[in-house]
Amino acid sequence: MHEIIESHAKPYHNMMNQHGKKGDNIVHGIREHGNAVRLAPRIFETVKGKLSLGARILQQGGMKRIFKQLFGVTEGENLLKASQCYLSTTTGPIAGLLFLATQRVAFGSERSIKFSSPNSELVRIYYKVSIPLRKIKRVDQSENMKNPSQKYMGVVTADDFEFWFMGFLNYQKAFNCLQKALMSQS
Repeated sequence: MHEIIESHAKPYHNMMNQHGKKGDNIVHGIREHGNAVRLAPRIFETVKGKLSLGARILQQGGMKRIFKQLFGVTEGENLLKASQCYLSTTTGPIAGLLFLATQRVAFGSERSIKFSSPNSELVRIYYKVSIPLRKIKRVDQSENMKNPSQKYMGVVTADDFEFWFMGFLNYQKAFNCLQKALMSQS
């Protein structure tokens, strides 16, 4: 299985090498993530998705630029961290990027999602969530009892909506960054 990942990762790795250490970090993260998260039907689909996301990040000029394009940036707002993860929904997990900024937490799906419009047309949109830090009541942590390395982060809003994120490349770093951002709001 590892050889399949290597053979499919090689062309992307070569392209990313032109961009220096970031390319190596992305490919390393994909390998690590492929071993930790099994949300896609096949590991190949997971790796393929991560590679295409990594290429998109490089093509669009980095995480800060993607954040700005997806959500706009308010005066004085800075991106603190961006993490690849999944948003849990009633129809299943959605792969995307979680952005932790000085004024909000935001999630943008990796791919567009199909749904039927009121006039029965199929429409494709990107799934986006934006939560101002001042509207976050608390952040909950949870883990899979059978596999404690699978950790989940629940963001609970002031009006009691819950958003659960999972499948982080580095859960603890993302959680600590969010906690730090919330403390700076106090």
